[in-house]
Amino acid sequence: MAFDPKLADLLRAEITGHGTIVEKKMFGGLAFMLNGNMAMGTYQDGGMFRVSKESAADALAVQGTSTMTQGGREMAGFILTKAEVVFDAARRKKLAALALTYVKSLPPK
Repeated sequence: MAFDPKLADLLRAEITGHGTIVEKKMFGGLAFMLNGNMAMGTYQDGGMFRVSKESAADALAVQGTSTMTQGGREMAGFILTKAEVVFDAARRKKLAALALTYVKSLPPK
């Protein structure tokens, strides 16, 4: 599955400057890894943000978000968005901030 390069550019701009960034193709999209840990990326026709379990409710309060499920199982801390959320600067920045706060707390891989 191809991903929208415009979405990837917006997410890339959010994560740039926060540490060592590696881009990996994952889940049919493009994941942005911060210090070896997945932080955010493109997924299907939208975005994906990795947040702490404690801040998941804050992330899900953002209009246009949902919890990621794989094989019928909820992926705690993985928040999916529609493309419109990534294109909306305020919503994107809120989710990116939650993701960066969480991923920066993890030990580097």
